[in-house]
Amino acid sequence: MSVEAKICGIKTREALDAAAAGGARFVGFVFYARSPRYVTPEDAGALARAVPPGVRKVGLLVDMDDAFISDVLAHAPLDMLQLHGHETPARAAAIKARFGLPVMKAIKLAAPADVAAAAPFDGCVDWLLFDAKTPPAMANALPGGNAVSFDWTILKGAQFPVPWMLSGGLTPENVAEAVATTGAKAVDVSSGVEDAPGRKSPARIKAFLDAVRAL
Repeated sequence: MSVEAKICGIKTREALDAAAAGGARFVGFVFYARSPRYVTPEDAGALARAVPPGVRKVGLLVDMDDAFISDVLAHAPLDMLQLHGHETPARAAAIKARFGLPVMKAIKLAAPADVAAAAPFDGCVDWLLFDAKTPPAMANALPGGNAVSFDWTILKGAQFPVPWMLSGGLTPENVAEAVATTGAKAVDVSSGVEDAPGRKSPARIKAFLDAVRAL
C-alpha cells in the first residue's frame, strides 16, 4: 500500500532536507505564534523556495484573517493552506476562493460522533485532516502538535468525498499500526519526530518516513 507522509512544523533547512530526502510528499510550516514550531512568513519563504519539486508546501493557519494570510503568501510560495482552528465551512470556502489554493481542514476527534463534524465541509475543502481532540486537563495545549492520539478505530472503514490525512500522536514506532487500523492513505507527523518541542530530529524524520515507505 502506498501511503503519503507530511512532516509538519519545519523550521530549519536540516529538517527540510531530511524530509525531502526521506520521501515526504508534504512539508508543513506553522504560522501560529504560540507554537514552538512557529516560523515567520519570511523564514518560511526562504525554506519553501528550497523545497524540491514534487513536495507540496503547506501553511498551517489558526483562525487567521485575510490580511495575515495575504502577508504569509506574499513571502512564502505555498501550495496548500491547512486550517487548524475553529474555521467554519463558510470561512474555509471563502479562503479557498480568495487565495486560489487548495484547503485542508483539521477535524478533532475523541469519540465516534466527532467524525460528523467533517460533513459540513463537503464541497468547501480539498482535504481533511483528522487530529486528536486535546484533553481538557492538558495545560497550555496547542491546536495541534500535542503528541496526543485518539482511538484509531473511530476511522476504520470511514469514507469521505475528499482525500484525508491521519494525524495526532503519530511516531516512527506506531505509524504502521495506525495505518493498519484506519486504512489511511496519508499521515501527518510533527511532535513524533522531535527531540524537544519545536526541534525536529533528522534521525526520527528518517525513521518515520522509512516506516511509512515499508507499509
